[in-house]
Amino acid sequence: MKILLTGIHGQVGFELLRSLEPLGELIPADRTMLDLTRPDQIRDCVRAVRPDLIVNPAAYTAVDRAEQEADLCHAINATAVGVLGEEAERLGAGVVHYSTDYVFDGSGTQPWQEDAPTGPLNVYGASKLAGERLLAATCSQHLILRTSWVYGMRGSNFLLTMLRLSQERPSLRIVADQFGAPTWCRHIADTTAALIALHVTRQEGRTRQRCNSGVLHLCNGGATSWAGFAREIFRVAGRDTLVEDIPASAYPTPARRPANSRLDCTQLEQLLGVPMEPWQLSLERCLKGQ
Repeated sequence: MKILLTGIHGQVGFELLRSLEPLGELIPADRTMLDLTRPDQIRDCVRAVRPDLIVNPAAYTAVDRAEQEADLCHAINATAVGVLGEEAERLGAGVVHYSTDYVFDGSGTQPWQEDAPTGPLNVYGASKLAGERLLAATCSQHLILRTSWVYGMRGSNFLLTMLRLSQERPSLRIVADQFGAPTWCRHIADTTAALIALHVTRQEGRTRQRCNSGVLHLCNGGATSWAGFAREIFRVAGRDTLVEDIPASAYPTPARRPANSRLDCTQLEQLLGVPMEPWQLSLERCLKGQ
């Protein structure tokens, strides 16, 4: 199997380089090879590589800046995804693509299921939802993995921000009325590889079946608030930084955030036959280099 992997310098893409390597011939594509703002280059790259599978973690993820860069955000998160889908369909290839909890409006307290009504609150969420719809419309073999609150030891994320700020301040005011599952980028990558391997195994034999297309939710198990996440970061890292709970209204941002970002991963757990690793355990493994 030949796998074209985008976004290799991002959090999830970097981890996918390791997780996908045993599954076949991995073709890593950085921005010089595949610029998602240039549809013609996307087409040329896919046609030159002729992959069996495209894995696309590349995305515009600057949620607040997206409010002023809506066209660029949509070009990367939606238009480019549709082009990848079109080119994959021409080859009879599949696409694994990543989306977000931000496609929901954040109402209620129950975890969101895959078929729940969407209603993004910001430009970023709207662009990711548009990307989902374009991929579904253009590629018959697609898998969309929605995740939440992604972090890791590289790039820009909440974990690294908290570790930096804890060295500068004795206490921090953190939002305590938004809830979700902090999700380690390595958990996303390893689970993706398991899903792909499961599909390949099912295809072995005389009858090759097309991949099951649709949406799955993929995040670490459990949920917490941003304040709860910060407290656990400081506990595991051995920092004595104090956390003061504040409402989201006390920390206004250009882009509105959903209050309820909990995702129901039951379908994925049943498919793989294992529960999602608790977010606290993944955080500990991340900080301890495991």
